Amino acid sequence: MTPEPVSLAHALASFSDHWSPRIVTAVNDYDVRIAKVEGEHVWHVHDHTDEFFLVLDGELRINLREPAGERTVVLPAGSVFTVPRGTEHRPYAPVPTAILMFEPTGTLTVGDRHDEVPDHVDATTGHALDRAPEPDDTLGS
Repeated sequence: MTPEPVSLAHALASFSDHWSPRIVTAVNDYDVRIAKVEGEHVWHVHDHTDEFFLVLDGELRINLREPAGERTVVLPAGSVFTVPRGTEHRPYAPVPTAILMFEPTGTLTVGDRHDEVPDHVDATTGHALDRAPEPDDTLGS
């Protein structure tokens, strides 16, 4: 299979589910995932891997439970943050938000340990992206 460029805007427009990431590509043993998020995720922890977030649009807040206590990191569009492995955290989006994440292939969205998973959170290792042909933006220009 020959790799092809992926438009993140087109990929994000191809689904509407919140907290249900799509895998847009892979880099070595890592998935590059995108997701639409709004409201609260679930408190969870990844015991063996860090979790990288890039906010594409909107605002993401990440509550962290650290040895020094709880704190919240606020990420506006264009910001990145890495949650260190073993840190209990809960992402929250106060407005509709689009994010991109790097995670080892097979990593569950709810981590290795988590609170009860609410119905609006998809406990998954990521879904395949619908690879429908993208419109040719150069036509008619």
